[in-house]
Amino acid sequence: MLVNLHVRNFALIEEAEIDFGSGLNILTGETGAGKSLLIDAVNAALGGRIRGEAIRSGCDSAYCELVFSVPEPEKKAQLAQMDISTEYDCIVISRRILPSRSIHKINDETVTSAKVRQVTSLLLDIHGQHEHQSLLHAEKHLDILDQFAGPEAQHQREVMAEARQRWQKASEILAGYEADPEARQREMDFLEFEIREIEETDMKPGEEEELAARFKRMTNSRKLAACLGGARQFLTQGDSSASEQVSLAARELSEASRLDEGFSPMMDELAQIEDLLTSLGRELSAGLEELVFDPEEMQETEARLDVLRRLEGKYGDSFEKVQAALEKKKARRDELLAWEERKAAAAAEEARAKEECFRVAEILSGLRHKAVPGLTGRLTEAIRELNFEYVDFAVSMEELPEPGRRGKDAVEFLISLNPGEPARPLAKVASGGELSRIMLAIKAILADKDEIPSLIFDEIDTGISGRTAQKVSEKLALIGEHRQVICITHLPQIAAMADRHFGIRKASGGSHAITRVDALNEAQSVEELARLLGGAAVTEAVTRNALEMKELAARTKEALRGKPEEKN
Repeated sequence: MLVNLHVRNFALIEEAEIDFGSGLNILTGETGAGKSLLIDAVNAALGGRIRGEAIRSGCDSAYCELVFSVPEPEKKAQLAQMDISTEYDCIVISRRILPSRSIHKINDETVTSAKVRQVTSLLLDIHGQHEHQSLLHAEKHLDILDQFAGPEAQHQREVMAEARQRWQKASEILAGYEADPEARQREMDFLEFEIREIEETDMKPGEEEELAARFKRMTNSRKLAACLGGARQFLTQGDSSASEQVSLAARELSEASRLDEGFSPMMDELAQIEDLLTSLGRELSAGLEELVFDPEEMQETEARLDVLRRLEGKYGDSFEKVQAALEKKKARRDELLAWEERKAAAAAEEARAKEECFRVAEILSGLRHKAVPGLTGRLTEAIRELNFEYVDFAVSMEELPEPGRRGKDAVEFLISLNPGEPARPLAKVASGGELSRIMLAIKAILADKDEIPSLIFDEIDTGISGRTAQKVSEKLALIGEHRQVICITHLPQIAAMADRHFGIRKASGGSHAITRVDALNEAQSVEELARLLGGAAVTEAVTRNALEMKELAARTKEALRGKPEEKN
């Protein structure tokens, strides 16, 4: 169950910490005090969408933290399968809300919001203020029936979705084989042309780069020849060339060496320079010879380069991409050549996928039909307990022409609340207050079915009063005997049933309004009930009435205590 809620800098809440207990936890307060903000904070921690400005004005971030007690071995095993540790029989779920992002954590380990929702779906169910409106849509009825039908139905529903997806994909593939034969032949002819074009070009790896470099040299050959010829002339040709000048210098140094051996090393160095000049002259001559190109060769090189670049422009900007395009086109050609065989195989696969889809739909439908009597009986009884004098509840199931992702059944809840009136669709019969009570009954039986330890109801009492409110309070108290219930209410009949009562008020916090949450003792709880009963004028008579209401609630809870939990 949820044992602690800690909220900081969330909307009007500067900081609040609530220690919830087992049984029925009630939260009351003036309109606008921020009761629903606490539910918003819980939803935020659970990975839900944030409404409005979640971060308190003037703060950098908001923080919401939930601590769950998890003593049940079955829940521990389910959480362990999700790699969630339940050391010390508890887990901590938190969310830090920043202006541009949120950080979700479970036991101090950062996780995704999807992982948070997956984990908390085992621990908590929230009924929002307007969730009962979803009962106006028949799609919701199918979800409720499948939840009631149990884990096997949930599993088959997932299998159904996968089977329908496979069938849809197989149908799309088969539809692709319905092309016009003439269009197919035109595609085949064009593929043959492209394949032939690539193969006949006979492009080699690195050929385009090599030809480009060679053509560049050919284009610049005259300028290169002039440069190299000039360099050779300065180095090796003529009386004033470097080679000639070095030779003259060598003769002079030779004479100096003969007169003084100390100049011999210089003579050796000059000899090396002379050798280098000679070698460089030969290399320049060889380079000049290579720069003599045949104009026809240059034209052929340019033409081949144009062919390769045109090919790359059509099929890819490299040899590897052109080859990949070739293989892809060959594969498509082979597919077209084996068109009829492939079409037959696709038709067989589509038939298998369709058969599997209908088979799973039949299994799922059988589970639903099997669950209908139990849901009808349980829900009829639960609705009657909420102060409906007459209830005729039924589930309409019709078979769709073909299965969808949720099977082949169209499900709708029918109800009659007056004797002699036939059962009609829920949306056409029930008022807002009646829908709210019906949703409470549904939540109660589904919580039993799913063994969810904690239920939160945000103003489940919308549109009810008097005796009906008393019946709703008794139902909540009965649910609270077997699991934790957290309920925001404005009705004293419901608040009187509290095992733990929390008062929510708006107070001044300097320049900002802030929401305060206080755990109320018995006397304070009576005062809060008196406020709910009397409004602004809390007289002694109102206070006595509130005390009497608390005593009546205590006797009612004592009578309910020990009543067996409703099961299928």
